[in-house]
Amino acid sequence: MKSYRKELWFDTPSRIAFLNITPQIETCLLESGVREGLVLVNAMHITASVFINDDEPGLHRDFEAWLEQLAPHAPLGRYQHNRTGEDNGDSHLKRQVMGREVVVAITEGRLDFGPWEQIFYGEFDGKRKKRVLVKIIGE
Repeated sequence: MKSYRKELWFDTPSRIAFLNITPQIETCLLESGVREGLVLVNAMHITASVFINDDEPGLHRDFEAWLEQLAPHAPLGRYQHNRTGEDNGDSHLKRQVMGREVVVAITEGRLDFGPWEQIFYGEFDGKRKKRVLVKIIGE
């Protein structure tokens, strides 16, 4: 069995962002040489997410609006976490809703997706460098 590990780094200019990272994951898959197996992609920060969905800008705006309704950034005093000197209590909640990781099957050297599926990095407390782990195992 083969094993491959790589860290991808992201630094978004905005506080909230959704980045399609499917091309980077496909590059990792090619580098790994795995033809049949699994790929794990996970955000290694507690205010960021990795998820699968459609690459449609209106949907991404809907995600942002919906998440802001669920866990508004302001007022900062609404979150106990912010009493530690942080201002990102909402970001932790948004990450919890959107998820930490995805696992995708690899079949015949390709990501085995359903229609329209793509892998996204979701950033909820941006403007600083963060990483995503890509772990591929298989044959």
